[in-house]
Parts: sequence; C-alpha cells; structure tokens
Amino acid sequence: MTNTSGAPQRSHVPQSRSETPRKREPRERTAAPTEQAPRAHAAPRDENADETGMLRLSKRMSELGLCSRREADEWIEKGWVRVDSVTIDTLGTKVRPDQKIEILPIARAHQAQQVTILINKPVGYVSGQPEDDYQPAVVLVTPDNHWEDDDSGIAFQHVHLRSLAPAGRLDIDSTGLLVMTQDGRVARQLIGEDSEVDKEYLVRVNYNGITENVQSQFPAERIKLLCHGLSLDDQPLRPAVVEWQNPEQLRFVLREGKKRQIRRMCELVGLEVVGLKRIRIGTVMLGALPQGKWRYLRVGETFVKLD
Repeated sequence: MTNTSGAPQRSHVPQSRSETPRKREPRERTAAPTEQAPRAHAAPRDENADETGMLRLSKRMSELGLCSRREADEWIEKGWVRVDSVTIDTLGTKVRPDQKIEILPIARAHQAQQVTILINKPVGYVSGQPEDDYQPAVVLVTPDNHWEDDDSGIAFQHVHLRSLAPAGRLDIDSTGLLVMTQDGRVARQLIGEDSEVDKEYLVRVNYNGITENVQSQFPAERIKLLCHGLSLDDQPLRPAVVEWQNPEQLRFVLREGKKRQIRRMCELVGLEVVGLKRIRIGTVMLGALPQGKWRYLRVGETFVKLD
C-alpha cells in the first residue's frame, strides 16, 4: 500500500458534435477519489505526468517500486489493483500522484513466487536475445547446470523460465555474474534510470604489446583518466573506481553500464582488454559459483544493503 501526493486535477476528452448521432469514442478512464480516502500534502509535479498532472497507473506503480510496468498491466487486467479503494481493471487508467494505490494480497503472493537466478556466464553466450548464431545465456538454466551447492532451498521448476529476462548486459566475450529475473522490482533496481547499484569487474589488459608487468609501463595519469574524465557516445561517464589488482589486471567498479563500456574506456587510454570478469553486483558476489553453472537468489539476499 503506497500513498504519495500531487496537485489534484481532472482531464476531459473533448467529443465532436454533429446533427446525426454518432457512436461515442471510448475515453481513457481516470480513477476518481473517494471521500474517505486519505490525502497527503502536495508533492512536486511528476515529470512523466501529462498537462493535467495525471499519469498512467502502471507507470505510477513502477515509479513507486511496486512492480514492473508489465506486471502492473497484468495485475490491472486481473482486478488486483485498487485506487482510493476502487478496483481498477482498465488499462490506460490515469491517476494523480496523491491517490492511494493498493495491491491485493493475491498479487503479492504471485510476486513472491517469482525467482531471480544468478549465472556465471562463460564466453560465447549473449545476455539477451540470440544474435549472430550465439545462444542466449538463459539456455544454461537447466536442471543439469544447477549448482549442487545452491543453498536457497528452491527446487527447479520449468515455470521459473517463464518471462525470465536479463537484468543488465554482459558482453559475449566477457564472463562472470549475470542476473536473470522474473521480478520487475529487481530489474528496475539494477538497470532502472535511477539505479545506484555498483558492479565490480576484474580486467586483464595488455599495453603496446606488453603482456607482463603492464602496471610498470602504463602511465599513472591515465588511470586517473579512467576514474573520471572520459566520454562515450558524446556523454561524460560517471566517476568510477579503477585501480591495479596486480601488474596485469585492473579492478573496475562502475555505477553505469553502457555497451562494451570497459573495453571502450580502455581503448581510449591505449589498453587492450584480453579478459573481463564481473565478480559482484551490489552486495551479491559471484563467489564460488562455477562457470556455466547457476543458482537462485536466496530469500533475504538482496543487491542493496538494507537499513
């Protein structure tokens, strides 16, 4: 149950008039407040709202972290969502930011059955849809590849493959931790526009043909440039942590995930990436999970530290 606030306004769809009666066009439904519904103080207008201050219910539910927009649409169609105590079952319904949104227990129960899977992706698999004859990493999620030391207590079911999608990319020639999830909340937490979850990588590099003791030959000021000062696609990159892990390997910690970002960053300073492995996403470590194997995210295991 969530309650936020905004300026109450109502929009009306204009209808054309003619002498001959015409079939009325359907109008977008808006959720009307009830007199008993509690109200909060006015909040700043949402940038996603229309000129009346209203926005789609599914968008609002996603913004509040209740579920993904896709899940919201499913729940609305099933009548699992109430706005100011009124059941909403019409897609496209718009709400004001101050209206109270309730999720029925059946929706919560459905959400609790969704799983998140961690894969140690090998080279040669793509994160998402198949491309250039390469298979997606989801094909690794089979009973045979289930890590025998998985202590989640969750038994594999084929329903766990339904709507399983990657929450972030990992390049075809990179290895390590890849998250696949059915839970829109997890996906938004990891790859939403406002995500602050960091990701850690170990990156083996060459420099001007030098393959050993690269650290001694590589200019220190360029490491500072990797940390802050580079741009990709005409956009400045967010500050990163970049440091030598050993003479041939760098440690990167990023809070964003542009396509082939680390490889492109290294190219800009004259480094060649010869190996890249993701070892952590937020507070979740790759740990001892073998390459090509997978496990479930445990109950209570989260990508961000809870207060």
